[in-house]
Amino acid sequence: MRVEAWIFGALTIFFGIVTPIYFFMSHELAGTAALIMTGLLTLMITLYFGLVARRIDRRPEDRQDGEILEGAGDIGFFPPQSKWPLFVALTFILVVLGPVFGWWLMIVGFGFGSLTLTGMLYEFYRGDHAH
Repeated sequence: MRVEAWIFGALTIFFGIVTPIYFFMSHELAGTAALIMTGLLTLMITLYFGLVARRIDRRPEDRQDGEILEGAGDIGFFPPQSKWPLFVALTFILVVLGPVFGWWLMIVGFGFGSLTLTGMLYEFYRGDHAH
């Protein structure tokens, strides 16, 4: 986590330097506010990574003598092929086009959305891939 903290710390310093230069060269408030908020967000991430880096043991990526083998292990469960993301995307199209063609289409989209999201969430609790 130390490397990530250094990266975001460098970004925080960069935005701290660029923001006043941008303001004095353009006199634009919206862009200056956006740069200030971006700098504060990178500062928040820097502080979080810095605090987490102090609390946990150093990862193999953070040590000079770290080996690739130390980082090996179970990464997680990756699902096989699924049809549900396609149906969720088609349902989202209905919801987005609802205000354009009529609110009734959005209501139909929410109805299909409840079915498709339920199917996507519970697909590994039944059928071939149940566990």
